[in-house]
Amino acid sequence: MRITAKIDYAVRACVELAVAYDEGFVTAERVGKAQHIPGSFLLGILNQLRRSGLVESRRGAEGGFRLAAAPARIAVADVIRAIDGPLANIAGVQPEDTSYAESAAALQQTWVALRVAMRSVLENVTIAHLASGTLPDDVAHLVGDSEAWVTRPFGDEVELRGGGEDARRG
Repeated sequence: MRITAKIDYAVRACVELAVAYDEGFVTAERVGKAQHIPGSFLLGILNQLRRSGLVESRRGAEGGFRLAAAPARIAVADVIRAIDGPLANIAGVQPEDTSYAESAAALQQTWVALRVAMRSVLENVTIAHLASGTLPDDVAHLVGDSEAWVTRPFGDEVELRGGGEDARRG
């Protein structure tokens, strides 16, 4: 999964709105300054989040933006879907709707499994978790593994688990 700058900005904007949740509406300028998000991008993102129902807006001197629900009720997955659509799709098609030649038939199951793995994190981490700096235990466990922090550049030789053969893994 590729996390675009737009998705990153949208999640960060929601976190900032969560921090100010009890204050009511806050200006886009305040959100942008706090999260270092360019204003030209932020207004479009906030309006997209508003159209999806995650954010509310109000005009006027007391206006601005606020989360439409409590931060604990908004998952990171909700924000991603509002900005970018489904968590996993293959050329615009849902994984369960793909079909492949027999030699690649297991690829559909791989894409479905990937979606399940993404959901297990992104649907369980809420904006409230991010705003508080405390991740759910199962997610914290994942990032507690030192291998989670290692990027595997394309072309590195690694030994496959269970197969004993060398293979390329990115």
